[in-house]
Amino acid sequence: MNGEDKAAGGGMPLSALCMANEAEELAVLPQPLQQLRAQARTVRDPTAADGTLAVLLRLARELPARRVLEIGTGEGCTALALLLACPQLSLVTVEADAERHAAACAHFTRFGVSGRVNALFGDAAEVLNGLQGPFDLIFLDGPKAQYVHWLPRLKGLLRIGGVLAADDVLLYGWVDGSVPVPYKRRSIAARLREYLAAAEADEELETLVLRVGEGLAVSRKRQAELK
Repeated sequence: MNGEDKAAGGGMPLSALCMANEAEELAVLPQPLQQLRAQARTVRDPTAADGTLAVLLRLARELPARRVLEIGTGEGCTALALLLACPQLSLVTVEADAERHAAACAHFTRFGVSGRVNALFGDAAEVLNGLQGPFDLIFLDGPKAQYVHWLPRLKGLLRIGGVLAADDVLLYGWVDGSVPVPYKRRSIAARLREYLAAAEADEELETLVLRVGEGLAVSRKRQAELK
């Protein structure tokens, strides 16, 4: 893993590209969205952590990202933050839960960004096969056990210099061993370890794991697909 490699996509070391000032990045979000994010934290499907969102906003601005893919819309809070903070970008987002998808679509209309977002309802495993790249930024926040299986396809959808940010890769400290893994969660912890190992070993990616939220793995595509 080499976070200092200068590749296309921001023209700066990956560590510098990810260096976000949380307060400054989140200050640009309108109060109604901040209230919506606060409300989301009280339910079973919370929005991205503040530190995670700050990194995403910095990545979107510095790349700069004009086309973004999100796997795991939830109720649309993270997508809204990206769209409102970065007026240059359009976004494709995928959600498999009908109730969350409907709520997100309503929020996109409420905040006036529905014309810049393509909200897809369906299983990402199926939807991914029909998507056309390239994307500048991909935010992966879907079923954690599937991350490792989706990595080749997601990498293929990235432009050279584009960034894949995978959320919750350390998951309560279970993945790096700092917290004992509950018996029923051993499988998901193992799959996330496999994802990190695959991303770090991939010669086409440079990967940096950030300790924000429950862990964010940021991978930048640094060369053309191997034939």
